[in-house]
Amino acid sequence: MVVTTPFQTLFAVPMTCESCIKDVSGSLYRLSGIQKVEANLKQQLVSIEGTGRDAILRGSGGTDSAAVCILETHSTAVSDKVRGLVRMVQVAPNLTIVDLTIRGLSPGTYWATVRETGDISNGAISTGGLWTDPKDGPKLKRGVFGTVTVGKDGMGSVFLDKPIQIWEMIGRGIVLSRQHEGDRKFERNDDDTLVGVIARSAGVWDNDKTVCSCSGKTLWEERKDEVKKGML
Repeated sequence: MVVTTPFQTLFAVPMTCESCIKDVSGSLYRLSGIQKVEANLKQQLVSIEGTGRDAILRGSGGTDSAAVCILETHSTAVSDKVRGLVRMVQVAPNLTIVDLTIRGLSPGTYWATVRETGDISNGAISTGGLWTDPKDGPKLKRGVFGTVTVGKDGMGSVFLDKPIQIWEMIGRGIVLSRQHEGDRKFERNDDDTLVGVIARSAGVWDNDKTVCSCSGKTLWEERKDEVKKGML
């Protein structure tokens, strides 16, 4: 299906100077259908507006350099437990870009933290302490991804970067909550606390599926379902 109205996409791109912005923008403007390119050097983000065809991302990064985490509430009071998605791509030997999207939460600021274990059998309470490494020193809080702000519509999204590698995180848990930097003193499982386990994701050319192995639906059917839920 051809999309006739302009749409906007946002990419995390490692850039170090204005020359990087010119190189990226110049390359993109040479592609047909690109109407506007805006780059933010401080946040290392590139926004692209244009028209083209619908598409599904089927791989990012190289083999073993991408990961994903589905965030769910452990509360028994809600039926639709999936509330968020975290995509992670390692773009350098010691730099990983984190793309976090959440929905259906109360407005406010939430902390995204990585935990020592991936045990989510009892929600956030069973995930263990904050992921740390004595070699990092006091300045690098390895397990603290950062914060995301949820608006009045219950939606929130953020791009973050961390000086860590994908393989170090596989199998660990992620907790999204209002607790500052993973403070577990008053940790609880409520509607606004989300948990998930980090799993390896397909890199470029690693995924040749046309049908979801879980539901039997095509990728396009799965995409429509997620759009209805507000995840895409």
